[in-house]
Amino acid sequence: MASHIKNMTQGKPASLIFSFALPLMIGNVFQQLYTVVDTMVVGKALGVGALAALGAADWLNWMMLGIIQGFTQGFGILMAQEFGAGRHDNLRKSIGTSTVLAFLSSIVLLALGQLAARPVLHLLQTPSEILPDTLLYLRIMYLGIPVVMAYNLLASILRSLGDGKTPLNAMIVAAVTNIALDLLFVLGFGLGIAGAAAATLIAQLISSLFCLYHIRKIEILKLTPSDFSLGDKKLSLRLLTLGFPMAFQNAIISIGGMIVQSVVNGFGVIFIAGFTATNKLYGVLEVAATSYGYSMVTYTGQNLGAGRTDRIRRGVRSALLIALATSLVIALLMIFGGKMILGWFISGTPEEFEQTLAIAYYYLAIMSICLPILYTLHITRSAIQGMGNTILPLVSGIAEFMMRALTAVFLPLLIGENGIFYAEIMAWTGATVILVISYFAVIRRMERILKR
Repeated sequence: MASHIKNMTQGKPASLIFSFALPLMIGNVFQQLYTVVDTMVVGKALGVGALAALGAADWLNWMMLGIIQGFTQGFGILMAQEFGAGRHDNLRKSIGTSTVLAFLSSIVLLALGQLAARPVLHLLQTPSEILPDTLLYLRIMYLGIPVVMAYNLLASILRSLGDGKTPLNAMIVAAVTNIALDLLFVLGFGLGIAGAAAATLIAQLISSLFCLYHIRKIEILKLTPSDFSLGDKKLSLRLLTLGFPMAFQNAIISIGGMIVQSVVNGFGVIFIAGFTATNKLYGVLEVAATSYGYSMVTYTGQNLGAGRTDRIRRGVRSALLIALATSLVIALLMIFGGKMILGWFISGTPEEFEQTLAIAYYYLAIMSICLPILYTLHITRSAIQGMGNTILPLVSGIAEFMMRALTAVFLPLLIGENGIFYAEIMAWTGATVILVISYFAVIRRMERILKR
């Protein structure tokens, strides 16, 4: 058994969760690093218009990524449960079936993305001066959907076995590759936004191959051709029951984001650029939250497989304390250092620079102050998902969509453009209220089931 595999059914929950999350956090930092470098290179080398074009593609790009991550994270829940229960034959079957389902899903998503890109950008009222660059960026990114699916599935397999270090190393390799190719393609070859998109996809391919190489070395994951099958209808349905609600949840959330983007698009290129600059830091704000979330899905799934609901309760309490402390540290860093960081993304005339920076920092400050809400959301949602319930998180996603969309549409009418900045906060709050209540209901139900 590979040394990076971690059994999370034994030991102190706090140290297990944090030690598992830490390499994921560092990996996410590197992932955000190359997202930030994309933005910096495009914003500084190509100007405010190109930065706005990148921002106009954000939610459509995130929607596809969210659907992919939803499927693969859902598949990973069953893998973690089978590993925690010591059922290695079932684990291999789950991985093989997940691989087939992921491949078929990626082909469907690729076709849908290419067909829908232009009509949706028109629907979102994307300004005509940035539409060609936005469309080009999306078309290239959508061509790479099978590559993105492969990386997320492979990383999910590793995380389900408690291995957070290999995805970290893969992300470091990808980050270095992406930064080098960004500089080469955009600044060296003058390929513009197309170069930034191509650099990202090549980096994802390299990280996928890195994960695959290490998975092939894990003894308990020696799959046979018979494992790669949809013949077990019950298993396929179980995986889809876990994966589809999470994918749909992310799709719903991103549709809310697109509604926000359509409102932002009506405020002009300068406002779009400022909004985009802060959105590119969204991943930095959320970087620890998503890492704790991955950790909780694995921790909860393994302990449920072992029948240890007492450890799940202890783990959630520990994770919440760690996550809230982390959110406060990140918030302080952004409030006091945010203007300097945002300045790295913005170019243009002195007047354009100041206007864009003011918009970006205002939005960043609001999100930073409310980060504890977002971190609570991630911990409770991931704990529920790890227990095999993906329906209640979907309900929270629908609430998140409604709060985000309603705030984006109506609040700017009452208080002006700045009202759009509160859409994200209201979305977090609506989802968190539902998830906290749901967590207590689900854990009590699991305790009753296991006592029978």
